[in-house]
Order: sequence, then structure tokens, then C-alpha cells
Amino acid sequence: MTANGLMGGRDGESGDGEGPGYGLDALSESVYRLLLVHPQDGPAQIAERLACPEPDVRGCLERLADLALVRPPGAGGRWRALNPEAGLAALLARQEAEAARRQAELDRSRGAMASLMAEFSRARQSSPPSGVEIISSLQEVRDRLEQLAGDAVAEVLSFAPGGPQPAAVMEASRALDRQSLERGVRMRTVFLDSVRNDQATVQYAQWLGGLGGTVRTVPSLPLRMIIADGTTAVVPLDPGNSDRGAVLLRSPGVITALRALFEQVWEHAKPLGEEVQRDGYGLTGQERQLLRLLSDGLTDERAAQRLGVSLRTIRRMMAALMTRLDSRSRFQAGIKVAASGWLTDTSLPHSSDAPTASGASAVLFTASDQ
Repeated sequence: MTANGLMGGRDGESGDGEGPGYGLDALSESVYRLLLVHPQDGPAQIAERLACPEPDVRGCLERLADLALVRPPGAGGRWRALNPEAGLAALLARQEAEAARRQAELDRSRGAMASLMAEFSRARQSSPPSGVEIISSLQEVRDRLEQLAGDAVAEVLSFAPGGPQPAAVMEASRALDRQSLERGVRMRTVFLDSVRNDQATVQYAQWLGGLGGTVRTVPSLPLRMIIADGTTAVVPLDPGNSDRGAVLLRSPGVITALRALFEQVWEHAKPLGEEVQRDGYGLTGQERQLLRLLSDGLTDERAAQRLGVSLRTIRRMMAALMTRLDSRSRFQAGIKVAASGWLTDTSLPHSSDAPTASGASAVLFTASDQ
């Protein structure tokens, strides 16, 4: 796909509310202490003592159960407070792992910012004014993309995240795509694996392949992007919200880096017509990527946006994985994933955004339990 839909979708929200939030809140702590003093109390009695809604108390009890601080009702029918040593040790370990992850993320961000500032400074000194161009209007972005695709003479490379593309957008792209391919322009597009279940997108990809274009898919993509003739690239001004505009880049250093990124993703992408393969643990690429996103602290909603699927699909995948792991809670599933080596087995192919620390799996799924 060339122009009409590439920059037009919303890939995610601002990120407010994202993050694991592993601390034990005051209400949960009060519920635990009260259960120690009054072990016969149920949720209703605890709620009455604390003068708070019973559903809030039940939510606290479920969270305490995930932290191994209480045991859910069994045959006896009542909640039981457990020795906090094991549960709090696991909680502290997760907090330490999260702090280390955030520090590493901050260090990477600082390094990336320094690199971008240096590149921008060089571009200002040695490149013409068109080397870096901010395009704020969404319609202007689309017009510029159409112009780039129409002027291309060698190749057009595209990342198209966001899941299945609107049928109207793909239909509007066909005329320009046909013209480009008939001129001998090589077109390569990477979609998300989720489009394999969308008939309209599959039909578009088959039509594009019949004219000489090539389409592959991956579990997730780093950003929305188009590169024309290895000289010009367009990326979102805000990768989390393409509606805010785009940046047009012509700096040779930046283009070389973005093209290298495309080739790396393309190498590991699967042709759309190829059957989805499972690895040695029985995981599809999409399932493995979901585990990585959750181990990085993303919520169900953010993971769904990254994979281009619905929230219901994410929760269905999670339920299936927990069944395979014979786990009753997400925290328990995270521990089993860490122990199984599903995310740390270097003999299996993995993407560049996989967690590098083995401790990352210790916090798996907890962000989505909030």
C-alpha cells in the first residue's frame, strides 16, 4: 500500500495509565491486616469494618491472591491470610525488575535523543531546508505520500501497522499502486499478522502480488513508515498517533538507518500466503510477541494496539496460553513462562524488541491485572 492509508490511522493512545503499578495499595494492605485480625470475616464483613464498597474489597482480595498474600476460598468457603514473606519477596523482586527496566529504557531514550539531536544539528548545517520537513496537516501528509509514490522510479517500502486496513482505503490505493508497478517500481509492504484474518486485506495483498508487489506479515511493527527510492522517508510525527502529522526526511544517514530497519524486519517477516508456523514450544509469532509485550509492562489494551487486534482477541489468546500453562492467575503464568524459557531460548528466532534480561518474565501479565 502506498499512500491513502499508510499514515491515516491511529496506532495507539498517549500512553496515560500505562505501566505495571506493582505497589501494594493502602486499601489492599488494610484488607490484609484486617483478615489477620479477624480471620472469620468475609468480604462483606471486611467492607463493613472499612466502610467501603464490597466490590472494592473483593478486588483487593483478588490482587492479594495474585501476590500470594491470601488464599481464595476453598471447601471451607473463606479467605485465608498467608505468610507474607514469599509474596512480598516476589513483589519486591518485581519492583526491582521494573525499576531496572525503566532505568534501561531511560538510558536508551537519552542515547536516542542525543543521536537525534546530533543528526538534526548536522542536517541543519549541511542539508538544504527540505532535509527535514514537518507536515502537520493529515490531508497534506496523504497528498505528499501520493506524490512520492507517483514519482518513485525504483522502489517503495512500507510498514503498515494498525491491523486490517479499511476496505475503502485499499480500494482508493489500487489505481496508484497499479501505475507504480506498471512503471517497474518494486513494492514491498509489511503488515501485521492480524491481517491474515481479514478477507479484504488478504484480497488486496493477493491483487498486489498478482501485479508484482510483495506482502509479508510480522507480529508487530515499530512504526508506520514509507521509503521511496531510498532517498525519502515519511514517518509519523508521533508514532502513537499518526493523525498528528508526519516528518519527511531526506538525510542520507537517516534514510540508510530506516532502510536497514526495514530490511531487518522484512527478513524475518512471513509471506502472506504462507501458513503460520509454530516454534519448538508450540507458540506462533503473534503469541510470542504478546508475551514479550506483556513482560515489558504493556496493558491488554496497548498490546492489542501493537498487534493490531481487538481487546477481546488479546484476552482470548491469554486465556488459551494460561490453559496451556495450567495457571489460575496471570502472575502464576508469568512465573511458569520464565521457568519454561519461552522468552529466553536464544535458539529460537526473536525480534529486536525482545526483553534482554531474564528477569523481565518475572513481571509478566501483572500490568494487565490492574
